[in-house]
Amino acid sequence: MAMSTSSGGGVNSDINVTPMIDVLLVLLIIFMVVIALGRTAIQIQIPPTETATKNSDQSNQIVLELRDDGTYWINGTQFTQANLGPGIKQIYDQRPTKLMFIKPGVNRLYKDMISAIDVARGAGVEVVGVTPIEANGT
Repeated sequence: MAMSTSSGGGVNSDINVTPMIDVLLVLLIIFMVVIALGRTAIQIQIPPTETATKNSDQSNQIVLELRDDGTYWINGTQFTQANLGPGIKQIYDQRPTKLMFIKPGVNRLYKDMISAIDVARGAGVEVVGVTPIEANGT
């Protein structure tokens, strides 16, 4: 605080706010620079929807469908629950990549999908992906 006496006879005490404003402006500039340097971008490539549907028909991916009627289908071939494990093992024995996608039906239970994943893991599948369930059931 600065105190000054004037010729008017009274004591005048004013706070000198200029250094405080200078410090605040310097801090504001520092924070703006730090925030600008801290931004990082993550490169993500998302294929268009049309391309993804066209390429999935032509690829050699293995898709295990758990249909609503209780049947199991692997790329258009029906399997029962008893012969699902040997069927998956036969498919993946000669494949270098052990990747499988599971497409559950809308009305299938979660435990059915988990048991199918367990059977696939036991048959030699290393990576299991789950496709999203569409609203219209396809």
